[in-house]
Amino acid sequence: MPNVVVRPACSEDLSILNQLMFQLHDEHHRGCPEYFKTAQEIESEKSIAQYLDDPECLVFVATLASQVIGFISGHFCELMSTVSKPVLMGSIDELYVKPDVRHHGAAKQLMVRIEHMFQQYGVKEIFVEVWDFNVGAQGFYHNSGFTQHIHWLRKSVAGC
Repeated sequence: MPNVVVRPACSEDLSILNQLMFQLHDEHHRGCPEYFKTAQEIESEKSIAQYLDDPECLVFVATLASQVIGFISGHFCELMSTVSKPVLMGSIDELYVKPDVRHHGAAKQLMVRIEHMFQQYGVKEIFVEVWDFNVGAQGFYHNSGFTQHIHWLRKSVAGC
């Protein structure tokens, strides 16, 4: 199998990035339709192009034989609250690799690349949100050194 190459995304990648973003959101909707909007609904509200234009955002693509097979997006911000100390953080917003080429190291290479950039910008912590149904992503992030730091609990109060 040829080597996966990771590079910064550019405007020429926008068409394939939009397709991959659609596939990501479609997988989420199919995995948990009671909470996730359809990919069509999200597509009308959110565009990866916003990330390409924002200097506080990062987007990298993974290519295999010059074809884009995945991407990662993230941004910088300062985590501040009334109870915790401020910390410069990076957030992983989306990470997606086409299903037919998963398990060949593309996600890991994307993660290493964005983590390296976060470090260069002085980020102290990287955060990611993963839903319970997405067991594969949870395993990936745990294997990448992420640990749970907070518990978000939910209770349905239907009929109230």
